[in-house]
Amino acid sequence: MNSVLLKNATMINEGATLKGDLLIRDGRIDHIAAEISADQASEIIDCENLTVIPGCIDDQVHFREPGNTWKADIASEARAAVLGGVTSFMDMPNNTPPATTREDIARKKDIARRSSLANFGFYLGATPDNLEEIKSLDPRDVCGVKVFMGSSTGTLLVDDADILRSIFRAAEVPVATHCEDNEIIKNNSRIFQEKYGDEMDASIHPLIRSREACLKSSALAVDLARETGARLHVLHLSTAEELSLFEPWAALPVPRRQVTCEVCAHHLFFNDTWYQRLGNRLKCNPAVKTEKDRQALLKGVRTGLITCIATDHAPHTAEEKNAPYSKAPGGLPLIQFALPALLELVKRNELQIEDVVTGYCHNPAIRFNISRRGFIREGYWADLTVIDTTTPKRVTPSIIASKCGWSPFTGITFANSVVHTFVNGNHIVDNGVLKNINCFGTPLRFDR
Repeated sequence: MNSVLLKNATMINEGATLKGDLLIRDGRIDHIAAEISADQASEIIDCENLTVIPGCIDDQVHFREPGNTWKADIASEARAAVLGGVTSFMDMPNNTPPATTREDIARKKDIARRSSLANFGFYLGATPDNLEEIKSLDPRDVCGVKVFMGSSTGTLLVDDADILRSIFRAAEVPVATHCEDNEIIKNNSRIFQEKYGDEMDASIHPLIRSREACLKSSALAVDLARETGARLHVLHLSTAEELSLFEPWAALPVPRRQVTCEVCAHHLFFNDTWYQRLGNRLKCNPAVKTEKDRQALLKGVRTGLITCIATDHAPHTAEEKNAPYSKAPGGLPLIQFALPALLELVKRNELQIEDVVTGYCHNPAIRFNISRRGFIREGYWADLTVIDTTTPKRVTPSIIASKCGWSPFTGITFANSVVHTFVNGNHIVDNGVLKNINCFGTPLRFDR
């Protein structure tokens, strides 16, 4: 493997800014110093006026393979990931068939080893009847157990309190939950269907998948975690009210927090006024809600109450999204442009770049005990993202790498762009273009 020297870099790491050089050798960060001799590297990249951050770690994606590969597959979405500065992802189990056994996880890993440019981890899906699988997991090999607490398709819905309690008690890995109360959603759907019929459109989505549905389910998850001692990670918060559930742990450092939470880039960037422009292309679960909610979520990131930032990257075809509201699936392809969107919030002074690095790089590594990733430290794997914060880039269909071919950010010009991405020291993205397309990522290892 060639050695690479990043010269004159502005590095953002662990709340500090360092100007200097960084040497990559044998896949690792070999040395960081104010100046490193150029004769130590076979490749030199001048990073003057560029910003270097740890490679982003997305703790919630749906890459659709196996089963729904007309929408996406691991290869296509990993390409989108690295183009967006994401060097590691953790993929959800709602495949066809769902990943609910250790054998299912092993099959997904085999696919990723042959096709993913990014590093990868996989969740095991909880069902009402796979408790023995959950008990037998090797905590070093699986990022977590995913529980759909009241909202899912197929066999992954778990809404019985006694079964949930058993799952929470049995899991030796983090329990990651999708929290929306199914009965509230079904009742809201019936009411609005009777009132509007075929006239329903996406603007009604946050009323059907309401804040009450989110709060009730998230509160249940937190209560179960308190009761059982489970390490709980509540995914994709979307309301101001839910934040109060996590305040008891807010003063603790992240490694000591039993209960943590996550927010997704689209809930930080969009509010419900965007439904008029995007329609079903903003339809996701949980729904994007009000500006008040967006501001509360941004504050949660700034204060550290919210631990992680992710995408919930969930591609569907444009044809599927163009169906009438009631038939259009929920989910957005986001991973390629999540970091630019977050950096746009930095430009607006709604976040600091340190907030983005903490939530999208450091804390996922800490929360999930990922071995030697998520930080710019000597000896760590050289997963690095290099950003140009001064050159605007417009999102157009021609640059979209996700197989579905569209993005809710299409037409938006971000004031920044991802220039280089390194995965395990391999220079995968060079000046915004895929370079080493046969250097595949490796399975994430969890220090548990």
